[in-house]
Amino acid sequence: MDSAKRQNFFSGLLLVFVMAAIAWGLGMIPFVGKVLKISPLIIGILLGMLYANTLRSRMPETWMSGVKFSSKRILRLAIVFYGFRLTLGSIVSVGVSALVIDILIVTSLILLGLFVGKLLRLDKETTLLTAVGSAVCGAAAVLGAESVVKAKPEKTVIAVATVVIFGTISMLLYPILYSVGVFDLSPQVMGIYTGSTLHEVAHVAGAGEAMSTASGVAELAGIATITKMIRVILLAPVLLIISFFLNRRKGGSEERSRISIPWFAIWFMVMIGLNTLLLHLAGEWGFSEQYKIIIGVIEKIDTFALTMAMTALGMDAMVSKFREAGMRPFIMAGVLFLWLVGFGYLLASTVPALWV
Repeated sequence: MDSAKRQNFFSGLLLVFVMAAIAWGLGMIPFVGKVLKISPLIIGILLGMLYANTLRSRMPETWMSGVKFSSKRILRLAIVFYGFRLTLGSIVSVGVSALVIDILIVTSLILLGLFVGKLLRLDKETTLLTAVGSAVCGAAAVLGAESVVKAKPEKTVIAVATVVIFGTISMLLYPILYSVGVFDLSPQVMGIYTGSTLHEVAHVAGAGEAMSTASGVAELAGIATITKMIRVILLAPVLLIISFFLNRRKGGSEERSRISIPWFAIWFMVMIGLNTLLLHLAGEWGFSEQYKIIIGVIEKIDTFALTMAMTALGMDAMVSKFREAGMRPFIMAGVLFLWLVGFGYLLASTVPALWV
């Protein structure tokens, strides 16, 4: 890379960094982050879109190399280090029923998404991104799937938008329905139901905390969060399976022979195992508190990296490109939302009883 290209690259990268820093700062405002439950990732993509549709024409096109680097390479690195938020012990702590429900929810939702997407004549990329985002862990899952599907930025933004809209509806709706008795579940089972059906980790945290406060059972929020984290762990196998089938469907035999393995998904699982091991060793050697501080720093850096990726995606998403898709992605996401609420409740009402 010559000096001119290097300068353009770092100029684009710096622009993304500054915008992500603004998004991060806005997300740290108590009213925005704690009351509205809007994460820096969502603010980042909104700021990026605002820039793309107002000031983008003033940015030199040569700077796009830095923007693309943020939306591709930094994204994959951030997904890998997302594994430090999880441990293998999380699965054991909530029991077999939560794992079974999560697997059934994720599998059924992706299959239903493929069917509904075909019914609505949606393109493959938008269908997969929307289905994976609803099934696994919201925006982070959409970003992970984007690296495998190789979708255009505007399709990624649309998928993220569906997650934000229906996830927010769920976060507000669940505590109300639980308080009036529509969701007739014990606090423990309600935690599993919440964690297995809400879109984003932030949505689960918000709804879980509200219901814990209302019911007086602090355990509800904890179970909801852990159940949600099990869904996050399922992101890696989901991406590997999607990658396998996409490669099988490629036309020429030469293309089929080149199996594209999403290595970041495998490293994501490695980081979960490494975090589990290091947490155990830290406990054995008396460094638990210090290790938690280190993990806290890693999580913050990782969240900022994800915010940079979301901001970069938004910067390449022109509103004019959305017109082709219309309302169909949102109709699909609405159907998946109803499936999450209905089928999820059926599973939560029946599966835990099998292990009592």
